[in-house]
Amino acid sequence: MLNDAAISPRAAACAARLRARSPLARSYFAREGARIALAARALAERFTSGGRLCTFGREAYATDAAHVSVEFVHPVIVGKRALPAADLSGSSESGISARIRSGDIAIGFGPPEGDPAVRRALRRARDAGALTLALSGERDDADFAFASPSADPHVHQELNELLGHTLYESVHVFLERRTLGHDVGASAFLYPYLGVAMVDDDAALLSDVAASIHAKSRDAERLREQLAANAAAIVAAADAIAERIAAGATILSLGNGGSATDADDFAIDCVEPPHGWRPVRAFSLANEPAIVTAIGNDVGMETIFLRQIIAQARAGDIAFALSTSGGSKNVVAALIEARRRGMLTVALLGYDGGEIVRRGLADHTIVVRCDDIPRIQEAQAAIVHEIRRVLAQADGA
Repeated sequence: MLNDAAISPRAAACAARLRARSPLARSYFAREGARIALAARALAERFTSGGRLCTFGREAYATDAAHVSVEFVHPVIVGKRALPAADLSGSSESGISARIRSGDIAIGFGPPEGDPAVRRALRRARDAGALTLALSGERDDADFAFASPSADPHVHQELNELLGHTLYESVHVFLERRTLGHDVGASAFLYPYLGVAMVDDDAALLSDVAASIHAKSRDAERLREQLAANAAAIVAAADAIAERIAAGATILSLGNGGSATDADDFAIDCVEPPHGWRPVRAFSLANEPAIVTAIGNDVGMETIFLRQIIAQARAGDIAFALSTSGGSKNVVAALIEARRRGMLTVALLGYDGGEIVRRGLADHTIVVRCDDIPRIQEAQAAIVHEIRRVLAQADGA
């Protein structure tokens, strides 16, 4: 592992920013772990009673809402049941109210300083009888409010992603604990203490889940250290993107599921950047449901990004791909076509990089060496945000 003195000053600064996130996250989840566990238990009770999860946010925070929604409907833990969830970010405040009923759950996402529209929507949801969670600066309009310890919107989003993942994982623990007559099943590797004996003490279970949430934040911290050690690769990828952008290129981001929401987030951060940065031309190929479903239905899901690359990309453009496995067939097909067309290819990957690394399909690869999908996605969110910051610095911001 290279120390910061052995790399460029810009890479060292990137590494320092990544490491600076860890003390914030550590103290935040140590402080909030018990409340997250309580919220997870409350969500499990609502799901057991037939409630549905409704998420919403605006602009970049709409991608956070979508990420949470997809995790509950399509769980990444094998064997977990699908839970009813819907992202309502595209609805007006009255539209959100019309969709939420008594017994549901509403989670609102917003910036660290809060969002009046999110506050009003949460208030309406609570008045309708929904359990409400505010993952923003709101403190007085939700049953559970988690205010960010950082004013930086990127750090705030990363903390929310980890919070959302641990919330989702913990809900399944409460749904399947042995006192409800269910075996822990595929959750055993996440919460081994539940597979040993009956858990009859609710307070003890809450304490154990809170401790596990804190442990997961420490796992995320170890991955941030891994990223800091790889900061030179992050800066190199950003520099290559910046060079193409200066020549008039467009970024085309892509990914599946939770990675699709991160691809959307990157595109939004490019065109509607925080901190007064200048916009960068970008589109997310995962953010066109009519196109995705048309191609998927008529041709096949393996071609949903390939067809869009063929239709939209020009030589010199940038394909920015996210894949936790490194082997998603539609991502592989898109990168092959992107290289054939002379595009710059950048891939954020998990595990060992998978087929994309083995076949050398990307000009720049940044691999999060981990086999836990939520933790990979959390690390990739930090990479995306650091790349965007380096792009802004290259533009003189």
